Amino acid sequence: MNDRLLFVCLGNICRSPAAEGVFLHQLKIQGLEKQFVVDSAGTGGWHVGRPADSRMRNAAAQRGILLPSRARQIKAEDLQTFDLILTMDADNLLNVQSLAGELGQIATARIKPMLSYASKTSLQEVPDPYYGGDAGFEEVLDLLEDACKGLLDELKSQA
Repeated sequence: MNDRLLFVCLGNICRSPAAEGVFLHQLKIQGLEKQFVVDSAGTGGWHVGRPADSRMRNAAAQRGILLPSRARQIKAEDLQTFDLILTMDADNLLNVQSLAGELGQIATARIKPMLSYASKTSLQEVPDPYYGGDAGFEEVLDLLEDACKGLLDELKSQA
């Protein structure tokens, strides 16, 4: 295994850095950190260079999860560099698929919705907690912990 994973949301300050942090946390628990390259990005560039939203960092820290990444915007090379790109909602999925379409055959990354790996929810999208209260950040972390577990289980079974 040496899978390269990229988690993508809109601004790369709430959902995708949380997914990155949750996945890295699960890798660390299982001693698999060296077997994966993990990153996150946003489809928009408004927050480039900023750390994850402080509310998300605080909610994650309560679970022992660190969110060290800085926001960046997805770029064309990501569709060649990463094996799997995981999107948080339908708009992100369409935006990444559109970018892949523009690149044609050189875009080799598989693109999948993050919650396609979740087993404890019927939701199709990770809701954006940015404009809501603290409960939204907790819900996002619950969804991501479930989906990251399913993702890691599937990746390990393919190894």
